[in-house]
Formats: sequence, structure tokens, C-alpha cells
Amino acid sequence: MFNDIGPLELVTIVVLAVLVFGPDKLPKVIQDVTRTIRKIREFSESAKHDIRTELGPEFKDFEFEDLNPKKFIRKQLDNDDLGLKEIRNGFDLKKEMAEVTDAVNSRESEASSSSSASSSPSSSGGRIDMTKKPEAPDDRPPFDADAT
Repeated sequence: MFNDIGPLELVTIVVLAVLVFGPDKLPKVIQDVTRTIRKIREFSESAKHDIRTELGPEFKDFEFEDLNPKKFIRKQLDNDDLGLKEIRNGFDLKKEMAEVTDAVNSRESEASSSSSASSSPSSSGGRIDMTKKPEAPDDRPPFDADAT
């Protein structure tokens, strides 16, 4: 519970406790705090036991830590009754994204080449179509599938 408290922090807490409660009341406060912590733990354990008995024998291996979504998913992935590892390993996201970007880039290049051929002034009788945007060189940076 207190694994991340260092020695300096512990000394600071002790000094503050002595300053706040005084050396004569400090043992009584420590006893009260430990008694309260024990009661809370007993209440928690009895509540867990009551819930397990009410759920029945099919939930006897139920752990309350499994209610944490991350732990639940890890436990289910380790169990692998549904074959999720095969599905996860069979799906390569980078490959799929590369295929999609190649398809999009090839469509853009085909669309730009067909629009440039049809928008030449000689094919439209010397008139310029003012509804189309002028073509600008492609100054956009290349699409990076890993960055998205």
C-alpha cells in the first residue's frame, strides 16, 4: 500500500505527526488509526465473502480485481477460448494502411491526369473553365501511415 513512500517522506510524516498531535497524544492517535484500518479491512473482506456466497458456486473463482477493464481483458486474452490471438495475429494494421494509402494515391494521380487532359485550352475551343481551381504542384508532405 505504501510502497512508493521514501525515507525522507516517512521522516517528514513522523515529524508532522509529532508537531500536530504532540508526543503525549501520538500513541493514542496511532492506535485509533490502526484500529480503524483493521475495521475497514474486516468490513471489506466480509462484504467480498457475502458477495461470493450470494453469486453461487459458478462464481467461486471470481476476483474483484477482474472488474478493472484492463485486467479483465488481459485475463481473457491469456485464456484464449475465443481464438482472439489468431485474429489479432492475422490482422496487420500497417499492411492494411499501406494498401489503402497506395489505392488513394493511385486514384489521386489518375484523377489529376484525367482532369489535366480534359482542361487543356485546345480541347475546349480556346476557352478557360473558370469553375475549376487552378492546379498547383503537390506541396503536401507524404502520408506517413505510422504517424496516424
